[in-house]
Amino acid sequence: MANSFKNSFVNAVGATKTGVYTAGAGIQATVIGMSVSNLITTPISANIIVTSSGTDYYIVKNATISPGGALVPIGGDQKLVIEAGDTLSVNTSVASSADVIVSVLEIS
Repeated sequence: MANSFKNSFVNAVGATKTGVYTAGAGIQATVIGMSVSNLITTPISANIIVTSSGTDYYIVKNATISPGGALVPIGGDQKLVIEAGDTLSVNTSVASSADVIVSVLEIS
């Protein structure tokens, strides 16, 4: 089994659910860090969602992020396993309002 660290960077996420990481075929991944930063001058709310077998599961729902602030839902002691074909997504309450960084350890 090969292990490799990877980052996913997605800018200007908004009201549409946007995939920020998908585990490819034959890949199991451990999300070791995730940050969602507010790019605008007013508070936003954010949702963090895992989609598995066509069903959405909320990790965080309607979390408020202050202007200039960030939400770190995964990191430190908190980790998340993503199976092959699962997608980690983000959406916010305002268009083009957040940047997202996801760090994973992929196992193939």
